[in-house]
Amino acid sequence: MAKTIEITDQNFAEIINSDKPVLIDFWAEWCGPCKMIGPVVEEIANEYEGKAIIGKLNVDFNPNTAMQYGIRSIPTLLFFKGGKVVDKVVGVNPKNVLVQKLDTI
Repeated sequence: MAKTIEITDQNFAEIINSDKPVLIDFWAEWCGPCKMIGPVVEEIANEYEGKAIIGKLNVDFNPNTAMQYGIRSIPTLLFFKGGKVVDKVVGVNPKNVLVQKLDTI
């Protein structure tokens, strides 16, 4: 069973430069909506194993990356292709919205 990759300030650049699409969930332990979308992100990680990289970045422990990408509210999910942000979702969204965005990059 796949699970999300823990993204940190240290491994962020390496992860987003993958040749696969990348979805990163910016979250924090104290964030209620983050806890709601967390299981959805895990489901997507299982379904897209080998096809995409799905990761979670805790903004409390990795403030540099969150600041670099202007993350002001969480959860924020960023979609990367070739190291560049190609889409963004803020707040809790249905799984089909996230999957549709992932499928188009």
